[in-house]
Amino acid sequence: MTARNTCRTTATRARIAAVGAIAVAGSLMLTACGDQTTSGSNETDGTTASSAALFDKLPKKYQDSKVIKVGTDAAYAPMEYEEGGKIVGIDPDIAAALGKELGVNFQFTSGTFDGLISSLNTGRQDVVMSAMSDTKARQDGLDDKGKKVGEGVDFVDYFTSGVSLLVKKGNPDKITTLDDLCGKKVAVQRGTIYEDTFKTQATKCKTDGKGTLTIEAFDTDAEAQTRVKSGGAVADLNDYPVAAHIAKTAGGGNDFEVAGDQTGAGPFGIAVDKDNAQLRDALKEALDAIIKNGEYKKVLEKWDVTNSAVTEATINAGK
Repeated sequence: MTARNTCRTTATRARIAAVGAIAVAGSLMLTACGDQTTSGSNETDGTTASSAALFDKLPKKYQDSKVIKVGTDAAYAPMEYEEGGKIVGIDPDIAAALGKELGVNFQFTSGTFDGLISSLNTGRQDVVMSAMSDTKARQDGLDDKGKKVGEGVDFVDYFTSGVSLLVKKGNPDKITTLDDLCGKKVAVQRGTIYEDTFKTQATKCKTDGKGTLTIEAFDTDAEAQTRVKSGGAVADLNDYPVAAHIAKTAGGGNDFEVAGDQTGAGPFGIAVDKDNAQLRDALKEALDAIIKNGEYKKVLEKWDVTNSAVTEATINAGK
């Protein structure tokens, strides 16, 4: 997927969970196009307005259209990916449960990750739901150097995840921690907090005199995985649910494995424009409702990610 037009600097996202002590303080913000390349859409099954408990909480715009437009990057299984011409995964399933409470359909459209936040600013999408980490930098519209580059967004936090190293099956380089990467080459998706994390580790390797950490960044995580599989890099970095899914499914489970422990768990959030507080608050109420009625738990059980559950909805809980 590629952006169609050149554009101005806008706040973008890195796909990842906050990575605590190993992460760069703040989320990566990139210069990238706000336009998205549509590769598919999925309309979740909503319910009728008359039977939806929280329909009246929505802004009139959504009561009239019965649709909430969702921007995502559908290349991140199991969070969101394309299958049979539809966007499926954890995020679409959670959205479908939210839609039943709100009486609307969540309509997913896939685009490049680094253009998703700008799609809120321009009104092309109503929310972003794409395994996006809630960080203070994104909330405030800051780039990785603390410079103001946008108005920022609000997050309704619905999921927690740490990060894990993905290595070639058999772990031939015996990688278990980030420090083991010093003097080696890694692969990563460009424009993600994972890339930021590797850059921080590269500085640490140099300071500690343990050799140069070389980073190869690619447009997609699939390209980074291919590099690791071929032996051209020793590790990729991903959110734990994604890394575990890749290790389980790629090559019938014979291509990769997760190395070491999950690190630095932090929240994923549904991003909403700061001028759309009524929608934000309705989403929070809907999330609390599906947590209480058990539908949220059913989704996480389906995808075997119950250890990433939240116990209540929060707004802007990311650091």
